[in-house]
Amino acid sequence: MATSKNSSNGRKNSGKDGSGATIWATDPGDLLLVGPTFDLSSLDRAATPGWTGDDDAADAFRLQRGELLSEMQERLFAQARAGGGTRSVLLVVQGLDTAGKGGIIRHVAGLMDPQGLALRSFGAPTAEELRHHYLWRVRRSLPTPGKVGIFDRSHYEDVLVVRVNHLADVDWDKRFDEINRFEKQVVDGGTVIVKVALMVSREEQGLRLMERLDRPDKNWKFNPGDVDTRSKWDDYQAAYQVMLVNTSTHYAPWHVIPADNKWYARVAVTELLAQALASLELTWPTVPWQVEDQKRRLAATMDPATLVKAAESAATEAEEVHEETAAHADDVREVNELAAVDANGGASPEVAWGDDVAQEDTVAATAEGDQPASGGQPAPAAEAQSGGKGKKKDRKKGKSGKK
Repeated sequence: MATSKNSSNGRKNSGKDGSGATIWATDPGDLLLVGPTFDLSSLDRAATPGWTGDDDAADAFRLQRGELLSEMQERLFAQARAGGGTRSVLLVVQGLDTAGKGGIIRHVAGLMDPQGLALRSFGAPTAEELRHHYLWRVRRSLPTPGKVGIFDRSHYEDVLVVRVNHLADVDWDKRFDEINRFEKQVVDGGTVIVKVALMVSREEQGLRLMERLDRPDKNWKFNPGDVDTRSKWDDYQAAYQVMLVNTSTHYAPWHVIPADNKWYARVAVTELLAQALASLELTWPTVPWQVEDQKRRLAATMDPATLVKAAESAATEAEEVHEETAAHADDVREVNELAAVDANGGASPEVAWGDDVAQEDTVAATAEGDQPASGGQPAPAAEAQSGGKGKKKDRKKGKSGKK
């Protein structure tokens, strides 16, 4: 197992807690993966798959992994800014009210540098957005090279809220295919997509909503519409089931996170995001100028005493950088090794995802305005929003982005 630097520059085994006990017994990326036979109704939403520690160990591990996340994010950002890098990462967070989406943003995204993040929360579409295809606002919000993008809800609202509330007449199979093609284009453009669905139980959701009503400091989080949505629980579960199995592809798979324990959801998403960044095997960019030439130019502007201080500092920092670089490589290797092992201890098998694998090479990438609308016929941008113009007005009443 590898190690990760802590705040005192000491070393810890990043796969174990302070006592040396193993934390992730199995790769959560494998345990939480949605495959063709996934059954949401059988999910134990209070479970903690693969985790062998308690909540305190999870918080400690998440913070420790956060140091690795932070450095990988900085390398991603540096490559785009100084090295012409084209890669990015997109974390899509879906879930019903109280599932913990905000906590993921605070406790996972909060581990990274805000300047390297691109956060987008998708609420009910605006009047301008309704004039466009439903993917228009999503494409405009994709992370640019070097960024880690986070979607708080997403384009999947258009196969969840729209479906449950009958806001548009849609051929759902065609819409799922359209989303899969869109995500394939995004991945082919250099973005790694991590999709997580936070699944809270009906009982736990009721408790969390009641807490928002009981506590004055949380009243602002409650919306009377939450109860209306809760009354459609079975419909939403059915919509999630169909959506998950139809849009979990080998290039953009879904991971379903049991979310009754907030601490587990946070540590699991942290690990999935770490795996996404580690898979890029990021290095510091090579600069287009000669370091020694620039050092000589800078030295000419400094007095002798300051140059001595600089030389002393360089000698110390060189050793620290060497150690930290080696430790970072070990940490990345550990994350990748865990991700490469399935629940049975062997190499992760190829998952049969269905028709998307066979079709991906034959589907032509098209601009959004040229993509078929829900009925399967090409439509102008003004009519391409979910279901065409017949029910656009009704969609304004949707609750697609509410916390």
